[in-house]
Amino acid sequence: MGHNHDHNHSEGNVKVAFFLNLAFTIIEIIGGLYTNSLAILSDALHDFGDSLSLGLSWYFQKLSKKGRTKTFSYGYKRFSLLGAIINSIVLVAGSIFILTKAIPELFNPGETNVQGMLYLAILGIVVNGAAVFKLRKGESLNEKVVSLHLLEDVLGWVAVLIGSIIMMYTDAPFIDPLLSVLISLFVLYNVYKNLRKSLLVILQGIPDEVDIEEIREKLSSFDSITDVHDCHIWSMDGEYNILTIHLRLDNNYKLSDQRDLKEKVRSELKNESIHHITIEFEEQNEKCGLEEC
Repeated sequence: MGHNHDHNHSEGNVKVAFFLNLAFTIIEIIGGLYTNSLAILSDALHDFGDSLSLGLSWYFQKLSKKGRTKTFSYGYKRFSLLGAIINSIVLVAGSIFILTKAIPELFNPGETNVQGMLYLAILGIVVNGAAVFKLRKGESLNEKVVSLHLLEDVLGWVAVLIGSIIMMYTDAPFIDPLLSVLISLFVLYNVYKNLRKSLLVILQGIPDEVDIEEIREKLSSFDSITDVHDCHIWSMDGEYNILTIHLRLDNNYKLSDQRDLKEKVRSELKNESIHHITIEFEEQNEKCGLEEC
């Protein structure tokens, strides 16, 4: 019951942050066009990407409640990766577009409504700061990741605020396109990191938080286990990790003894970030053909 309450609370937090971010993104696009500020339009793209990410996270969090089906035996957890990939494509395309506009402006900057930039920057810090505050106490990885993205938005707006103050007191119109280039490059760097993690999950790489050799050593220390092989670890969605493993036993144990041993193995691995474990026991002289895997 408590777990379900936490899940609903997490979903509610993401929902609030999504609508808050989306509403401000619309204001930001209008404000960017009104002030003729490429820096604000760049940040609008960043916020739009976060809104898209929040919306997809909210949708897939609801979808994951459906559990297993005849088509998807592991449920819908991996669908969240689609959100990350869609979001990455949108952000890369948008960032490249912004860069094609901002780089020429560095050498021939246009007029910018600096006072409007200042007001929007203050509003951006307040709105994104409120979203961070809403999510910062969240327990789920989803909430923590989204909170980090929104904190990056706050820092982006602090940069815009500082830039607008400098432009108010000095004749330095190139600061606006310069900020735009820096924000776009920052967005592309984060896209690279997120896409790399998503591809690692899709290609069934071993999760960073799991040490496969440590797992082998722990299980090899059991007196009744003589060999550990065919050990595979992968993640469904970057959070839910799965292990399948073959364990050769030193004797022919009864089913009740095997059951007790399985419980001990699961207990031994409960702190190894593994959420789903499939164990196959083998007799001492049994050949499964997978010993070298």
